[in-house]
Amino acid sequence: MIEIRFHGRGGQGTVVASKILADTIAKEGNYVQAYPEFGVERRGAPVYAFIRIDDKPIYDKSKIYKPDHVVVVDPSLIEAIDVTEGLKEGGCIIINSEKKPEDLKFSNKFKVITVNATEISVKHKLGTLAAPIVNTAIVGAVVKILNLAKIGSLLEAVREGVPTKPEDNAAAAREAYESSENINK
Repeated sequence: MIEIRFHGRGGQGTVVASKILADTIAKEGNYVQAYPEFGVERRGAPVYAFIRIDDKPIYDKSKIYKPDHVVVVDPSLIEAIDVTEGLKEGGCIIINSEKKPEDLKFSNKFKVITVNATEISVKHKLGTLAAPIVNTAIVGAVVKILNLAKIGSLLEAVREGVPTKPEDNAAAAREAYESSENINK
């Protein structure tokens, strides 16, 4: 089983990102669970989303305390909370950031990968310049980096899972997917 925890802020599309990832995985014939956890449900408040992936039915419905991987949608959360809490040694931290992985201060127990999902989203006019919606770009990167699914399943899930601009969102997901490296090479 693979367990992934997303960290984001309300209004950024973190929960939609987890749902699109789950739909992508399901299209590949795997079992998946995706569910969010909110605090007071306000824009800008920290939001968590959890994903479990397996090739057999998943019966555990509890919160994920020891994820295999962590996805950070909003890089400001790195300074606000411990995004590595419970992360298994050797786990991957995928961060939406323009910085290089070595510029971020994380333990060498983890693999750190950055993707500039914000830049990709702005390029594809997703959201506004002040508040870009980065969810489809970050999912594209996650799918490729963790080798979770084929590009076709991802693009189909994006087109079905976003309420507006399905082709622009699919283009952002494709660009992030194609510009990311698979850690399992």
